[in-house]
Amino acid sequence: MAADYKALKNGGFMRQRQKDNFSLRLKVIGGNLTSGQLNTISRAAETYGHGYVHLTSRQGVEIPFIQLKDVEDVKKALSDGGVETGVCGPRVRTVTACQGIDICPSGCIDTLDLANEISGRYFGRNLPHKFKFGVTGCQNNCLKAEENDVGIKGGYVVSWQSADCSLCGVCVKACRQGAITADEEKVYFDPEKCSNCGRCVKACPTDAWSGIPGYIVSFGGTFGNLIAQGLQLTPILTDREKVLKACDAALDYFAEHARAGERFRLAADRVGWEALKSLLESRL
Repeated sequence: MAADYKALKNGGFMRQRQKDNFSLRLKVIGGNLTSGQLNTISRAAETYGHGYVHLTSRQGVEIPFIQLKDVEDVKKALSDGGVETGVCGPRVRTVTACQGIDICPSGCIDTLDLANEISGRYFGRNLPHKFKFGVTGCQNNCLKAEENDVGIKGGYVVSWQSADCSLCGVCVKACRQGAITADEEKVYFDPEKCSNCGRCVKACPTDAWSGIPGYIVSFGGTFGNLIAQGLQLTPILTDREKVLKACDAALDYFAEHARAGERFRLAADRVGWEALKSLLESRL
């Protein structure tokens, strides 16, 4: 029986130059794997591959040199060890994320938890073309959120309480946008200049600055044959359910309007960004 190469690709088996050899893409969410999963992957690479793995630019793991005759065996070996195969083709791909607030001192949101929720909600969904989500914890933007079809960046909606302020000036030095200035009597805040980075909140020694965690969402980023920065079409969102509604809207817009083989950015450029903005406004 002839091999169904399309089905194999859809299931993460990408054809190599070598006949009937595949580089197997695995499902990795937010770059996190347990030690047990790593052991499973190592054994699979030794048994069915050439004893090594490739780490992709999007936090993925691939096992090269899987032979056609071993496809079902390697899938079972991986599954038994708690490792799922990934996907390729026109569908929602692996969700990337930095370590976020649990690990990183700069983090503003729980990136891995959100990445897991997004993955559970959308991973593998069939679409006109591939679709990528990236979640980054702060304005340091380690995951380059704006390079994704939908990028999510953590931030803070900040406020200042004069009663708790010692006028030490630490917040003025911490703010890289020039949104905070001060004199001998008062601190002045310009919200129009604020990037929601939250550095004032983290730096303040008296807790005069407080922040509500939020999500800065960008749409239509891509990095490859076409390089385009995603656009922020909504204000910073402090309700996580609204973030998911924004993701729903983006995918629904893409599924309805994009042509086969057309990326989200190109569809929005062709159909019009106003239609996407209107859909987001109606959902949020």
